[in-house]
Amino acid sequence: MDTAAAAPLEPVDSTGDTLSSLEARILRTVELVDRLRSERDAALAELNAVRNTAATSVADAQKLRLELESLRTERKQVRARIEKLLGQVEALSS
Repeated sequence: MDTAAAAPLEPVDSTGDTLSSLEARILRTVELVDRLRSERDAALAELNAVRNTAATSVADAQKLRLELESLRTERKQVRARIEKLLGQVEALSS
């Protein structure tokens, strides 16, 4: 009888081991999913920060481009005035 009673216990133990192993794998999977979600959330936050920085940089670059164009136009005007004054000085000294 002991042999007959021992035989059913072995499958129960292996089933228990299988269930424990499955439970452990499920727990590891849940932890992995949680970690990956956290990493994804962090990556998305970083992406949003980079996008905001890029948008600000583009706006700043556009502003600087307009300022540079304005300064170049002003420089041309100043150069034209100076050339005109130099021409008048030459005319006076001749």
